[in-house]
Amino acid sequence: MNNTEVYILSGFLGSGKTTLLKRLLENERLLGRKTAVMMNELGKVSIDSEVARDEDVALKELLGGCICCSIQDKLEAQLQGLLLNEKPEVIYIETTGAAHPVEVLDAILSPLFADQFTIKGIVTTVDGLRWRDRKTLSPQVHQLLLEQVRHADFILVNKMDELSESEQSKIIFEIQGINSAARCLLTNYSQVSINELRKLTLSSFSKQSSADFSKKTLNLTTFVYQFQEPINHSDFEEFLKGLPERIYRIKGYIKFDTLSKPYLFQYSYGMPLYMKEEMNYPLNLVFIGENIDWSEIEEKLGKLEKDFKKQN
Repeated sequence: MNNTEVYILSGFLGSGKTTLLKRLLENERLLGRKTAVMMNELGKVSIDSEVARDEDVALKELLGGCICCSIQDKLEAQLQGLLLNEKPEVIYIETTGAAHPVEVLDAILSPLFADQFTIKGIVTTVDGLRWRDRKTLSPQVHQLLLEQVRHADFILVNKMDELSESEQSKIIFEIQGINSAARCLLTNYSQVSINELRKLTLSSFSKQSSADFSKKTLNLTTFVYQFQEPINHSDFEEFLKGLPERIYRIKGYIKFDTLSKPYLFQYSYGMPLYMKEEMNYPLNLVFIGENIDWSEIEEKLGKLEKDFKKQN
């Protein structure tokens, strides 16, 4: 069975995300693929969801909060429901303009079903005029714009026709200076070749399909490790101490004893957190990082499993 493709549409308010989503859905209709959309709005009423109203598109709305903080649990439940009931071939997730790409990935990748997803990439739309005038924005919004660009796999700079040629060149130069790995296009109304977006390389790495790290520059990527055995707790703590700083998040279920129930494990900003569970969950550990050779992480975790088996 093929994994469900996931595209994350990121970008600040009014930068062209919904227009891009509309184009993508028109293309999916032509392809005949089973499609789902998740739309996240900070308010109580969704303004944009009419673009996805179609009998062939499963639509889930997440209102009243941002995917990456206040409504994570709701998101997990809705994604699980989509996978079980709709079985889509592709899911488009349109985030709020205030969402940080790392936080969004963290919210999406529940260890309960992360191994069923292929994250195709983060497509970020940028309002060219807002980018040009970004120094006038508050420090928080300015920083968010930079983060949304830095973690993108594909960048569309909209409102090209309202920018002079020298402004266009300057914006491309600035954005490529922040993120040289992403494709960056100047557009109007998110007009982009959909085939170009489909070429986004997989930004995940798993035991089933290993990525050749040496041949491409990876930006923000994910990795799901599936444990077959428990591991030693103190050895795992040593493993955590040796992790690169560019691993931003880890979460999942992990066992330190053959007979006991697993722990829910979470790791953020270098801080580990363990919570004992009352049920057996799949022993998946989900990682999010930047420019990481996941094959090394996989090797170390595999060694932890083998060492535990030898000792017991």
